[in-house]
Amino acid sequence: MSTPEWLDRTRAVRPGEELDAAWLEKYLADKVPGLTGPLGVEQFPGGHSNLTYLLRMGEQELVLRRPPFGAKAIKAGHDMGREYRILSALLPVYPKVPRPLVFCAETESPMGVPFYVMERVRGVIIRAKPPKGVELTPELMRKLSENFVDNLVELHAVDWRAAGLGEIGKPEGYLGRQVAGWTERYGKARTDDIPEMEQVAKWLAGNLPAELAPTLIHNDYKYDNLVLDPDRLPGIRAVLDWEMATIGDPLSDLGMALAYWAEASDPEARRALPFGPTMLPGNLTREELVARYAEKSGRDTRGIAFHYVLSLFKVSVIAQQIYSRFKQGLTKDERFAAMIVGVQVLSRTAARAIETGTLRP
Repeated sequence: MSTPEWLDRTRAVRPGEELDAAWLEKYLADKVPGLTGPLGVEQFPGGHSNLTYLLRMGEQELVLRRPPFGAKAIKAGHDMGREYRILSALLPVYPKVPRPLVFCAETESPMGVPFYVMERVRGVIIRAKPPKGVELTPELMRKLSENFVDNLVELHAVDWRAAGLGEIGKPEGYLGRQVAGWTERYGKARTDDIPEMEQVAKWLAGNLPAELAPTLIHNDYKYDNLVLDPDRLPGIRAVLDWEMATIGDPLSDLGMALAYWAEASDPEARRALPFGPTMLPGNLTREELVARYAEKSGRDTRGIAFHYVLSLFKVSVIAQQIYSRFKQGLTKDERFAAMIVGVQVLSRTAARAIETGTLRP
């Protein structure tokens, strides 16, 4: 199968993160009709959470997802069976997801952890560095940022009850549990003295807003979790990484998108974080994203500042957890050494948002 220049590149598997290829080849041949070996295994270098591998068997390309090594601090965020069930339930009602093929429980797997395998969705993924052969013009970025919002509105319109997704979340009291849970996670993963993290956690606990009617929410919605159709850029072919999806306040999903959305007017430290090219000319601003979401969804977005602060706090905690695993020697991925800088920058951004009550820097 030919490899277009814009397609995500893989690399050799990082030392210590290898799979049992011989066992896996036999397992997949038994479980997935039509698959024949030999099996080739490579690794996607991006991502900071679950490990993602490219599997090649004949002309078939598959993707395997498994929890990271040393993930005890955030075990609930790496439930492979849950993510597999979400994809299976979504596919008939929201087809912009990869087709799940097989789930392997921990007791079956020689890896000692559960994993699942899905079809690979080929397409363009927009990361901090533009893919080869794709020019990120102002016109393209304008349309992409509009599609970004419109697709989030579409996702929030999914009838999650009819799809059988009611078991993946408890919408009543969602925000209160989020604040308490992420504050607890930070305490368990804390390594450095960062006063803004304590300040933000206290403010969140004391300023819980009324919640909107619950929807399906992705909880990690950003440019590099979208697969774009190369034949009709910037159309969206699929949404990836459903590990944190749940049922809750839709503004929390919009808030997470805003937390990843850097602008040209933001401080240099925030623009330097690897969140993608949201600051390029043509992109909607954070305020414009919110305005378009309100227009397209009909929802009241006046409480978005709380959700923005909460999401900045959550991303800070995720970075802290990853850094903690690195500092303990539970992962050898050198990218994680700088994660503590992200905690510092994002917590300062959240404290600033509390001070101003706006989405501005």
